[in-house]
Amino acid sequence: MSEITTAADYAWLRQDHPDLLDAYCVTLVGDMAPRDLLERLGAEPEETVSGVPALAEPSYDAWDEFDGEQLLVGAAAVGDWTLMVEYNGYVGTATELMAPVSRGRSAVSHFRNVNAVDHFYWFQDGRTRLHFEPLFAHQRDGSDPDGLLTEMKESGFDLREDDDRDFTGHTEAAFALAHRITGVRLTPELFASLEFTCGMVTLP
Repeated sequence: MSEITTAADYAWLRQDHPDLLDAYCVTLVGDMAPRDLLERLGAEPEETVSGVPALAEPSYDAWDEFDGEQLLVGAAAVGDWTLMVEYNGYVGTATELMAPVSRGRSAVSHFRNVNAVDHFYWFQDGRTRLHFEPLFAHQRDGSDPDGLLTEMKESGFDLREDDDRDFTGHTEAAFALAHRITGVRLTPELFASLEFTCGMVTLP
């Protein structure tokens, strides 16, 4: 596990990228180059764009054109990991696609849509190791659902089951937990400067 990271470390997302946090999917895949990831997902590498915000317009254009049956993803290298970002997408949480990608490696993905439906997945070696909804982090499944309880609490998730749960910052906590698992710190500078190779993924 990486350094202790909390939701507060990702508060900049709410200020700098509020449109992304409204409906997004962010995925980190270990030991796989961006073009290799796109090819594994059945996507032909297409244009390259600079910075996360540049993915917004083509993503929504693709949604309008294909009615959600094909989704645009952008993939960029961050050290030994590939970061995949989607506006209004959910490829990274599609188990039929991501479980095979994770064979021999780890993949961590989290998603939220405009209705605040959200999911967090840790895929490892072809299996779902951990899955939960950040809004309801006390309900978990996967092959090791309780293996990260300390890390989840430290990241900012409220694991209580009662109605007094604190929902503040649960989206930012998902970024913090992904950081804890992968060791990849996402920063404003990375979001502004990364070169993303885009591709269209057909949903199963």
